[in-house]
Parts: sequence; C-alpha cells; structure tokens
Amino acid sequence: MATHPLATLDSVIDMVRELPPERETARRAAMARSDRLTKPQGSLGELERIAAWHAAWSRNERHSPTERKIIVFAGNHGVAARGVSAFPGSVTEQMVRNFRHGGAAINQLADAAGARLEIVELALACPTADFTTGAAMSDDEFLSALQAGWDAVAASDELVAIGEMGIGNTCSAAALCGVLFGGDARRWTGAGTGVDGTALATKIAVVEEAINLHGDQVIGPLDAVRRVGGREMAAMIGAILRTRHNPTPLILDGFVCCAAAAALHCANPASLDHTMAGHLSAEAAHGRLLARIAKTPLLTLSMRLGEASGAAVAMSIVNCALACHFRMATFEEASVATHRQA
Repeated sequence: MATHPLATLDSVIDMVRELPPERETARRAAMARSDRLTKPQGSLGELERIAAWHAAWSRNERHSPTERKIIVFAGNHGVAARGVSAFPGSVTEQMVRNFRHGGAAINQLADAAGARLEIVELALACPTADFTTGAAMSDDEFLSALQAGWDAVAASDELVAIGEMGIGNTCSAAALCGVLFGGDARRWTGAGTGVDGTALATKIAVVEEAINLHGDQVIGPLDAVRRVGGREMAAMIGAILRTRHNPTPLILDGFVCCAAAAALHCANPASLDHTMAGHLSAEAAHGRLLARIAKTPLLTLSMRLGEASGAAVAMSIVNCALACHFRMATFEEASVATHRQA
C-alpha cells in the first residue's frame, strides 16, 4: 500500500515548504479576457479579481466549475468540560446528525451555492485532551487528523470551501492565536457560542492557562496546533495543503478556520496564496487574525455560526464572478464598439 503523503511530521513540513506556484499566465489571460468583456474595464470590481484568482489556482480556464464542494470537519474538545462554551460537548454530535439530515444552515447555503456538502467526523467519541494540562493531541492523533483533511479533497474538485463544527473550538482557536502571535488572552478570546459574564471570564482564564503552559514549549507553528488545536483544525490544515498541491482554489470560513490556516501562514507565508477569506465574522478577534495572515474578507455579514456558513455564502459570490467571466460576450462577439465617440 502506498505511503500517505502526510505520513510523518517531516513529510508534512516538506509539503509546507515545497509549494507549487500560481499559474501566472492563466491569471494574465483571465485579466485580459475581463478587459474584452462587454463592460467598461474594471467595472465589475472585485468580481474581476476573483475570476483572475480562480484562473491562477485552477486547472480549468474554460468554464465555471461544476465540481464545487463544501467540507465541514467536526471534532470534540476536552477543554469544553471547563465550561468555555454555552453548549455541552454533546452538541457536536447532535449538530452532525442535523447536517446529515439536511436541517442546518449550511445545508441550505450549500444548496444555494450549487455545492456538494461533505461532513468529516473526527473521532467524536474521543475528545482531544484538555490543553491546560498537556498537549491536545499526540503526534499520531495529529497526523491522523491531517490525513483525514487531505483525503477529504478530491483531485476532481474545482472549487472548495472549508469550515468546522466543534463545541469549544473558539477557545482552542484563541489559544492557538495566542501561542502563534503572542498577546494577552483577552485580545484573542471572544463570545464564541454566546458566552458572557462569568463564563467569558472562565474562557479567558483557560486560554491564558494554555498560552502560559505551551508558549515556551512549542517547536513550530504546526506543533502549536498539536498542542492547543483540535482535530478539525488539523484536518483543515490537511485540506488546505491538498488544495494547494492539486491545485484547487479554496475559500476559508471564519475565526476557527483562519486560526488553523494561520499556522500554515506562520510556517510559510506563501501557503495561503491559493485561498480567499470568505467573510469577516462577528468573533471579535477575527479581524485581527485576518490582518496577521494578510487576507481581506470578501463579505462582512456579522455571521458567527461556523460550519462553513460564511464560506458558503462567499462561494455564491465566486459563482457570480465566474458566471460573468465565462458567459459574458466579448466586444468582438457582440459587435459592440470598444471606444467612446470623439
């Protein structure tokens, strides 16, 4: 049996270091086509930039993608037992069932975006360890989650969005940001599922404990994820790496998703070039995190649901950009004059 591309930590590090570049000729060709479409140059604004981005990171320059996929990775966190969320850890499994029965927001948004929804469950019966007492995952658990994320992306996928489900994961994401970037725990810790008052104070204290425990022990950005992240966060890193090596354009969801992506950015700032930040969420630290990873969000809708919902809405915008790019007539095709009258 062939060895998995992410079989060892060394192979993961190699994948992060050896990143295929964008297809610059495809980007230029897309920009040139935008200039020939029946509209004033640049008049579609960000939609034109999106079309060029898709061309640069896609194997398909001839038509809008038909193989669209939204992946929700689900994992449970041992730290949830510390009371850092408004909901118990059992809600993760309950929401996964809801996804599978079609009753969640992401089901409706995926349908609206014309995307296939895939749910990846990551050892839900076995939460990660409480990261205030030790590392959240062993090396093997971390690698297994990375591999699950890699395997969730198919070679045939043409446009992918990723997100997560996991009670306690905004606490984990805040701890990861604190370990990666430093700063007071309050700077990175927000309401998540809606905690406030004493519960929010508890969450901040837990994040501070994690930063103090792991900050000096971390041996690299990926090790930070192993220590304070969750399986769903590791899986999103695997998916990001797979889409880069395919290559496939990728849309990131909110705070938790971007925290996982930030570990790759810290390891190699070029690692997120093929990705787009779908939205700015209402989680207080998300804007600061986006600035750290040099991403401008496509949308700002005050969403804070998770489950790839913001990325799914952004995918609909990408669909609009590509529909215009591929289906509009050029000036030549429509026999429309290209210059104003003197």
